Amino acid sequence: MDMSLFRSRRLWIPGLALLVLVGLATLPLYGSLYMTILMTAILMYIILTVSWVIFSGPSGYLSLASAAFFGVGIYTSAILLPNTGAVIPVIVVVLIAGAISFVVAVLVGALTLRLKGIYFAIFTFGLVELIKQVLIFFEISVTGTRGRFIMLVDTQTIFYIMLGVFVVLMLTAYFIRRSKFGLALRSIGENEEAAAHSGVNVTMVKVITFGISAVFMGAAGAVIAMRWTYIDPYIAFNTLFSFLPVLMAIFGGLGQFYGPLIGAAIFAYLEETLLTKFPYYYMLIFGCVLVGTMLFMPMGLTGLIQKGWRRLIGGQHADA
Repeated sequence: MDMSLFRSRRLWIPGLALLVLVGLATLPLYGSLYMTILMTAILMYIILTVSWVIFSGPSGYLSLASAAFFGVGIYTSAILLPNTGAVIPVIVVVLIAGAISFVVAVLVGALTLRLKGIYFAIFTFGLVELIKQVLIFFEISVTGTRGRFIMLVDTQTIFYIMLGVFVVLMLTAYFIRRSKFGLALRSIGENEEAAAHSGVNVTMVKVITFGISAVFMGAAGAVIAMRWTYIDPYIAFNTLFSFLPVLMAIFGGLGQFYGPLIGAAIFAYLEETLLTKFPYYYMLIFGCVLVGTMLFMPMGLTGLIQKGWRRLIGGQHADA
């Protein structure tokens, strides 16, 4: 048997992905409750990061609207799953949250994706604050409340729904990357004017991709809200959820498909560990890690791995 077949990326990458998926699916059977909760949080950050990369990675548009779509999903759960009881199935609430986030992203994208560079980044960041302040005004002036309690959902259900969102996201990201649609998006990132002259409907491609990325952010927000049980505008539209996906993607490296995934997983685990063990110093340590990454790993973890691999292969060839 030709052993080179087993070294082919077409064989070992899907096999490794399937092995990881099986391990995640069986985690509640052999892992502790803490491990299940921790993995749910890690999956949430991976979804936010990969969703951000789907649009901002190839297009070159720096979006800081992640917290807006994430918060829309959170408030969708809060409205449809009150602690007084609800008749809507949980999975339906997640689908509705994704759909609402898609509609919001398409409407916003149609108006703002004509902006470029820092102007687009500032506007998307302002969108988060705009939605937050509108909700605060509505709750104080109209409903006379502050925040909402959400129906309690068991940990395993939350974990498996988050895992399902993750699987659908990875399949979507893979097919977009390999499709003509993904090629058109990359051409926009390389030279938008040239892409338009070559026949690419630039506005349509950007708006649709922006909407697709928002679907999964909203779905992740709807799922994680069921674990938090109480939310308000400051919790739902925390601006950290706009910046962390960007930092996680840079930490992992944008050059490879698996880079943001690995970066988000390690970064999220690091955040949870530091927050648990060093609650008063974790932001300082977090900042040092980020500065070190920028200084010594400008291409992220994947760049460091590729550099080490090239040195290893080069050393082997030199010995031969």
